[in-house]
Amino acid sequence: MFRKFLLFTVLLFVCLVKTGRTQTQPQEPLDGRNHIFRDELLDNLVGDWKLTRKIRGQSAENTVKVEWLLNHQFMLIHMKDVRNPSEYEVMAYIGYDNTSERYVAHWIDVFGGRFSETLGYGKRSGNTVKFLFEYPDGPFTNTFTWNADTKSWVFLMEQKNQSGKWVIFAEDTLRRQ
Repeated sequence: MFRKFLLFTVLLFVCLVKTGRTQTQPQEPLDGRNHIFRDELLDNLVGDWKLTRKIRGQSAENTVKVEWLLNHQFMLIHMKDVRNPSEYEVMAYIGYDNTSERYVAHWIDVFGGRFSETLGYGKRSGNTVKFLFEYPDGPFTNTFTWNADTKSWVFLMEQKNQSGKWVIFAEDTLRRQ
């Protein structure tokens, strides 16, 4: 009887040790509700801004309001020109895909669904995040650059022309209101 009890105890111990070694702790997903998007560079963009745009040889002014939304998963950039009535308005949602290690941009503006179906993907380098949008009519970049000395931002937009050369589409300068 004692031998059977001892054998049973040893087998139980071996099973418990073996099971403990093969089981892994559940790993928290890289993305999701509990993985808040924190970004010290983009935090500098939060607030109210006056935007001056140079586009096709002309200047335009916009107001810009930036805030974190949706459980701090996305940053909303709400941009609107100062004309009355306004001719251009955009709501851009910037998030981060931890699995792919890249920023994601949903650019939704007055040009409608055709142009908003293309997501932009970005990579950070220093004080710059460069987004690439693969639009149906060709690639387009929007590079956000923070100037810590002047506490201002520059958004440089470039597109590939028909000959395959990158050309400036517009340049925005953002200063605090």
